[in-house]
Amino acid sequence: MADILNEISENLQNGKAKVVVELVGKAIEEGLPPQKILDEGLLAGMGVIGAKFKANEVFVPEVLVAARAMNKGAEVLKPRLAAEGIKAKGRAVIGTVKGDLHDIGKNLVKMMMEGRGIEMIDLGVDVPASRFVEAAKENDVPIVCCSALLTTTMGEIKGVVDAFKEAGARDRVKIMIGGAPVTQAFCDQIGADSYAPDAASAAEAAVAFI
Repeated sequence: MADILNEISENLQNGKAKVVVELVGKAIEEGLPPQKILDEGLLAGMGVIGAKFKANEVFVPEVLVAARAMNKGAEVLKPRLAAEGIKAKGRAVIGTVKGDLHDIGKNLVKMMMEGRGIEMIDLGVDVPASRFVEAAKENDVPIVCCSALLTTTMGEIKGVVDAFKEAGARDRVKIMIGGAPVTQAFCDQIGADSYAPDAASAAEAAVAFI
């Protein structure tokens, strides 16, 4: 039984989406609980990739193909998990701030967080502060993740923090920030809750918040 879960994990790490989908189907047929397939197969494999990414042993392309394999496998499991009433660990809103069109970093963070069992609501790029507030309220999420890749758009992150204050919702969400020019000092200065230097650290911080 553990063998098939290891196989799922290993094929996921190698980005073999098709094989992962087949193995997940096989594991379901063998009567393995969907939650076990998710935790010990898919999420375990993504955890290995996350640790290797943090240690610079794998790079963005490997993470992207592994995440794709994980998502394909998770699609097979979703109806089973829903039928058993199993919910995600938590939910978070993510987006790149207004004026910024970069999305590779944001997508990596999203995938790493999904890899830790967090359901992500992705607002895309060029997102105004008001939209972050609306999305957090609509979806009742405890975490909002903002990304900025340019020094010129970094100020927009402060706009997001201020928008939550103005809406009287600042104490209800943890605001996580990241991106090339963003630093811990900037995070402290604008009053955000958490700065992460890389996607794997961001996912760890999000799990801790939840």
